[in-house]
Amino acid sequence: MKRHLLFTLFLSLLSFGLSAQSIGIIGDATPGGWDADTDMTQDPDSTDVWTIQITLTDGEVKFRQDDDWLANWGATDFPIGIGEQDGPNIGVFAGDYFITFNTATGEYYFDVDSDIGIIGDATPGGWDEDTDMFKDQTDPNRFFIDITLTTGEAKFRQNDDWAVNWGATGFPSDTAVQDGPNIPVNPGALYRVTLDTLTGVYTFESEISFGSIGLIGDATPGGWDEDTDMTKDPENGELWTLIITLSDGEVKFRADDDWVNDWGGTEFPTGVGEPGGPNIPVTAGDYFVTFNSTTGDYNFRLIEEFATVGIIGDATPGGWDTDTDLIQDPDDVHSWSIRMDLLDGEAKFRADNDWIVNWGAADFPSGTGILESGPNIPITAGDYIISFNSLTGDYNFREVVEYGTVGLIGKSGPFGDWENDTPMVKDVDDFNLWSLEDFTVLDFDPDDTDGSGIKFRAENDWTVNWGLVDFPGGIGTSGGPNIETVAGTYRVTFNSSNGEYLFGSSSSTQDLLDPASIQIYPNPASNILNIDLDAIEIQGQVSVRIIDLAGKTVFRQNLQADQLHQLNVSDLQSGAYMLNVSNEDYLIGKRFSITK
Repeated sequence: MKRHLLFTLFLSLLSFGLSAQSIGIIGDATPGGWDADTDMTQDPDSTDVWTIQITLTDGEVKFRQDDDWLANWGATDFPIGIGEQDGPNIGVFAGDYFITFNTATGEYYFDVDSDIGIIGDATPGGWDEDTDMFKDQTDPNRFFIDITLTTGEAKFRQNDDWAVNWGATGFPSDTAVQDGPNIPVNPGALYRVTLDTLTGVYTFESEISFGSIGLIGDATPGGWDEDTDMTKDPENGELWTLIITLSDGEVKFRADDDWVNDWGGTEFPTGVGEPGGPNIPVTAGDYFVTFNSTTGDYNFRLIEEFATVGIIGDATPGGWDTDTDLIQDPDDVHSWSIRMDLLDGEAKFRADNDWIVNWGAADFPSGTGILESGPNIPITAGDYIISFNSLTGDYNFREVVEYGTVGLIGKSGPFGDWENDTPMVKDVDDFNLWSLEDFTVLDFDPDDTDGSGIKFRAENDWTVNWGLVDFPGGIGTSGGPNIETVAGTYRVTFNSSNGEYLFGSSSSTQDLLDPASIQIYPNPASNILNIDLDAIEIQGQVSVRIIDLAGKTVFRQNLQADQLHQLNVSDLQSGAYMLNVSNEDYLIGKRFSITK
């Protein structure tokens, strides 16, 4: 095993390290866990340098001084980095290490003791020094390392010696053989490298993180002078998308507006881009473009407008013989939806009552349909509101639950107990909307040990109930806490599909929770959610919130009423959300989904 001492001495604000009585390493990866430091040894020739030989498990660690958190160092880099005062925990892999740490500069190095390494002019040590790999704790024959490589060549070898070494011609994966040829590495990037010493199978999986990926070429609006940036998928940092109008010509993908990393190919509309490959020939049209910066896979999907989009399959009323047409969104030609009863079985989406264009996937209740080759969607019987996007293939099946009764109950209500409900009135046009006129409540009493406040519940039973401390409005969560009321007489409105409630003026005649008052599209959304507030009969600003199903506000912004707004939702995870629009006495709720 190699020994790397950090003798570099720089001026540093971490001067408190000079007076350290001890420096230790602590964390759940160490023998003492987070309760006890494992002390390091001070180098006799440099008082700033501390070392230790130690066995670590998978986990996290930090360096600290004098067994106290007053002075501690951490960072995100491993196995080499520069620790910062109060920095984050250092993530480590299990193994035997010789660790060095410099209190003056914060520099650290975790030198793993391993008999398998990678060497070559593509590696940090060149052909002179192996970079040791980590042993997989679940498989003694498997070794791995996260390493930044340059364009060049590499081999694997044992015990820092050429007596046992492996190589092959394939990249990014192949089966290495004893004394085989050098492995060509191209392009240079951050890789997770794995090797199975029993089979010889190796992989170089790119872990490079690009700031941007763009499409460039004479077929794009910017020509060869300016990239048209793509959008990174928040759930998959390797996947990038773009909606663009192209002319006849050629294009390439490139990273960070620079030719250091670019990809091209000869195939269209789908193919695998090669680093530095040829220009991709394209045909004029409007496209939804996807690109994977790790695998190089690309797809130019021609944007089509279909006369109809339907759902078909043995889970649908028409079986596999007849489509049930979805309803097209008037504001988005690619968004389709319908409410329908489905059986246990399978289904697919298809366009224009024909199998020429169809979508399917293995995921339920939400997913992204694969064009043409996707499998049937497995369906569980139920009453659903189905939404589908014919541009992206995203779909969602939201199950509908209709209650016979919804009431208000609680010690702060008219009955003064938790046994008798005050029934609400169901809206004739929307079974999720409920209202109650002239409902009188008392002040919430925080000292009432028997439970002050009120809640909503369905079917006069506690199986389904909603609550939240917020008053006069909020989004009740299933089984949530009691609503902390303020004495008065109110007109109460409630939405049983999402838990929204409002205690408004008893003289109000406006349906405060009518979702039709606002339009949102597309639904499901992916990156941009359009909100049309033009139909709201109020002026000035309204508060707009996006709330997840746990009741947590994940977005909040004040917007001008009677306008169209675009919200960037690319950072939100796939799932169901509620859009809440309100001012002092106005509350509207709209449920929507995000699919990636």
